[in-house]
Amino acid sequence: MEARWRSSAKPVQAPKTTKTVSFEEVSGEASSSEALPLSLHLTNAVFFSLFFSVVYFLLSRWREKIRTSTPLHLVNLSEIVAIFAFIASFVYLLGFFGIDFVHSLILRPSTDLWNSEDEEENEALLRKEDARKIPCDQALDCSVTSAPIISAQKVVDEKPVKLTTEEDEEIIKAIVAGTTPSYSLESKLGDCKRAASIRREALGRITGKSLSGLPLDGFDYESILGQCCEMPIGYVQIPVGIAGPLLLNGKEYSVPMATTEGCLVASTNRGCKAIHLSGGASSFLLKDGMTRAPVVRFGTAKRAVDLKFYLEDPENFETLAVVFNRSSRFARLQGIKCVIAGKNLYLRFTCSTGDAMGMNMVSKGVQNVLDFLQTDFPDMDVIGISGNLCSDKKPAAVNWIEGRGKSVVCEAIINGDVVRKVLKTSVESLVELNMLKNLTGSAMAGALGGFNAHASNIVSAVYIATGQDPAQNIESSHCITMMEAVNEGNDLHISVTMPSIEVGTVGGGTQLASQSACLNLLGVKGASQESPGANSRRLATIVAGAALAGELSLMSALAAGQLVKSHMKYNRSSKDVSKTS
Repeated sequence: MEARWRSSAKPVQAPKTTKTVSFEEVSGEASSSEALPLSLHLTNAVFFSLFFSVVYFLLSRWREKIRTSTPLHLVNLSEIVAIFAFIASFVYLLGFFGIDFVHSLILRPSTDLWNSEDEEENEALLRKEDARKIPCDQALDCSVTSAPIISAQKVVDEKPVKLTTEEDEEIIKAIVAGTTPSYSLESKLGDCKRAASIRREALGRITGKSLSGLPLDGFDYESILGQCCEMPIGYVQIPVGIAGPLLLNGKEYSVPMATTEGCLVASTNRGCKAIHLSGGASSFLLKDGMTRAPVVRFGTAKRAVDLKFYLEDPENFETLAVVFNRSSRFARLQGIKCVIAGKNLYLRFTCSTGDAMGMNMVSKGVQNVLDFLQTDFPDMDVIGISGNLCSDKKPAAVNWIEGRGKSVVCEAIINGDVVRKVLKTSVESLVELNMLKNLTGSAMAGALGGFNAHASNIVSAVYIATGQDPAQNIESSHCITMMEAVNEGNDLHISVTMPSIEVGTVGGGTQLASQSACLNLLGVKGASQESPGANSRRLATIVAGAALAGELSLMSALAAGQLVKSHMKYNRSSKDVSKTS
């Protein structure tokens, strides 16, 4: 590379066509429409009116077809004419205005011009720059490419230097001053890593706090754009441990667990060992259906009752299912349950969602049904697409009783010798402790779905490792742990029943590299090609199996009086991590 730069000892010549441009020319402040003749103004107005008129007409017609269950591809003469008019007006408008738009994306103005975008006070700053002329190659932001931008003078000196440092400094100053919004950096720069770096530096200057311990490099910021996290400044490191092999339904799984709690992985691993030595565990799926419950309001309670009876009438279900299922090729409406509070009606929709966790999918289907119902119930006022009867990310009896997501039961019979030698306790002690702690103690505490020792520990760790929504740990950790002496009291039967495990293997955080690798480790990465939904259902059974192992080990530690001792050994450190580099 150095030889190549030395061979070109001559300064780089600017193109002959280079000219200077003003800030107004670069930023587009002088609108192109100001120079148009009157005939073009009239033509633009005609095509604008035509475009929006046919769009409104087509949307009205298609909405009517959806309500009457008429196939969308069946069109009459007026609709054909409208479609051709839409295409013609779209092509005209795209040709007239689209070229400037594309140029504005490719040939972005330099960061010095950004201050003109959002506030009127910045326009005054641009007017002060009217007399200033900028060479074209400096007015364009070419920093989107990954190659370093090198000036001609630096090429001659054989010391290439990136110009982005100075440009970034201008952007940082604009953010600190409040003239450039931090959230717009990705779209303006076209470089997510650079946007995160600039935002991070600006935040440090605004707050006066150091972010040196928060990693920035080594992460694909493009992968989270528009789906996982907004305005990133780095990422948090969470160690991932492996518990297992967990022998479940005749197959071994190495369960990834992302946690910062010492002893958790080791304890779950011990539970997996006890289950494996006893012949494995069995896990069964009871139900599979995600829910969404909008709340609607009427003028009277009678009208709310009318809609309730309409929705719960079996003769209307097929029509509603057709409308709902149009939202996705995987969404399939399973049922609607209604609850009335005065003149307010809560509609709890349940549907299957394939391998996706399904919140967005079910929400789109619900919106379709609500639009459809407006024809027969025009006085229905939709207060919110979610009325909390769902119930998402909150402890709720409806999830504990009816279930949400995947409902799973998992069981195992632990050999008495394994209880004594591996778990260091006895069957009798475990049964007694489970009754007094998980059942009676939880009842005394008024627990809602919390009749267990620490199911949420395992659920959270697996969720974070596999890219699930950590907040859904709340209802996903609903669990009742049962223990009983069997085989004349020699062995232990243990089970966990978890009615609302909410998981998916596609969408959201499951697409990130680290989380995708953990799903691949379990053999449930992505969508199942053989049977839609099979991967997410298997993941739910693995979560229940891991929870079973965690319950077994912790309860054994409590029964043997080992909890404090093990945590003092594995969950404490004399090392000050904050002082390490």
